[in-house]
Amino acid sequence: MKAVIQRVKEASVTVDGELISSVNQGYMLLLGVMKGDTEKEAELLARKTAALRVFEDENGKMNLSVNDIGGEILCVSQFTLCADCKKGNRPSFTDSEEPTKANELYEYFCNELLKNGVKAVKKGVFGADMKVALVNDGPVTITYDTNLWLG
Repeated sequence: MKAVIQRVKEASVTVDGELISSVNQGYMLLLGVMKGDTEKEAELLARKTAALRVFEDENGKMNLSVNDIGGEILCVSQFTLCADCKKGNRPSFTDSEEPTKANELYEYFCNELLKNGVKAVKKGVFGADMKVALVNDGPVTITYDTNLWLG
């Protein structure tokens, strides 16, 4: 699994002009599910995400997690994170998981975030053409790839 985690003041997802989800302070998280990913990757990524310390403490140091500040996460499935751009100029998406399994793991991951103490997890619409708006705070953007951790 791959994730792009952005510390935000606010973020929202709109589909066909309708507001679907929004969060205040917390994370905008884009999630890519790769072929071969399992619940093991989702559990690890959820634990690491909930514990990630990128919010400032009273001394101005990035020392607090999303849980510590009572923040929210807006999680959006994004298969384009799985793009292979090694050859040519057109990305290949053959490494992304097929939609049914990807959606199951996306939902599982969101539930795991809640199990790891995240106050609220809002979602986009799987497979939809979404418009994402956010105010990146910092900016702080972190990328995670479970393949680098699990081999």
